Amino acid sequence: MTLANDTLLEMQRRMLRIRYFDERASKMVKRGEIPGTVHTSIGQEAQVVGACMALGDGDYMTGNHRSHGHPIGKGAALGPLMAELVGKAWGVCEGKGGSMHLADFKVGSLGESGIVGSSIPIATGAALSSKVLGTGKVSLAFFGDGAANQGCLYEAMNLASVWKLPIVFLCENNQYALSTPAHTVTAGVVAERAHGFGMPGLRVEDGQSVLTVHDAVREAVDRARAGKGPTLVEVLTYRFNEHSEGLRLAVDYRNAAEKEAWLKRDPVKMFRSYLEEQGIADAAMLTAMEAEIMAEVDAAVQFAEESPFPEPSVAFKDIYTEPFGAGQ
Repeated sequence: MTLANDTLLEMQRRMLRIRYFDERASKMVKRGEIPGTVHTSIGQEAQVVGACMALGDGDYMTGNHRSHGHPIGKGAALGPLMAELVGKAWGVCEGKGGSMHLADFKVGSLGESGIVGSSIPIATGAALSSKVLGTGKVSLAFFGDGAANQGCLYEAMNLASVWKLPIVFLCENNQYALSTPAHTVTAGVVAERAHGFGMPGLRVEDGQSVLTVHDAVREAVDRARAGKGPTLVEVLTYRFNEHSEGLRLAVDYRNAAEKEAWLKRDPVKMFRSYLEEQGIADAAMLTAMEAEIMAEVDAAVQFAEESPFPEPSVAFKDIYTEPFGAGQ
């Protein structure tokens, strides 16, 4: 599919936003400025942006535990995301969610969770609502290779196929669930599991190419929007950093040669080279873009710093039921 130059440049902008946002978050958590820990998408930007930009602005998306990048890929503003990471009131969830529970309904980002696979049924429910209401919206459910063996995935795929729901299930196969190699716990090819549910399954071998991912997911999105039902897409990619920032394990489960080979296929650097080679942008323009995005991240950090913490009075707001004794 031929994309306009403006779209190609926007792909690079969003990948840079994810890269610089996560690099800053990594530094902040190590300095104690972010509570808990964070899981970065550094190295996986192409599959996030390629997939998200295959959607329309009004379409739905759910992420996973490694999900700062997904709302950014969908077009979310950086300031409220950063404020959420530090637990501030101006965050996208008013400081109550934190790193693994970002949601930004303004861009169709319905949420994410540290519970493996838990956002898949939410995306499926959104797809059901789209079909019932006739809105024409498509859902995209991201999940990692570690969630590929979760029962909720297959329950969701089964119902999505039975009801021909407009949803794309996308497995981010970065080949490790924390420190467990995928091939040691997952039989066969994830994408091929789609056939048991009567839906297409395809594997994107080059998940470091934003255009390759975009083309594959766009085909699945178009199919869903045409009323032909769900698709399972598996994308091979690689996280450059550790499973979570600051995590120390006794054994280095990834060998140096493997890491070096993947680092040579940095999606951000590769796409910058492509833009220059195709005459879409020159080096000066791309360098200016990088400075512009870095300034956006700086502004996001300042936004987070200036935000107040949530008031204690809102502790029980946004829950399903009132606490015992409420109103007495």
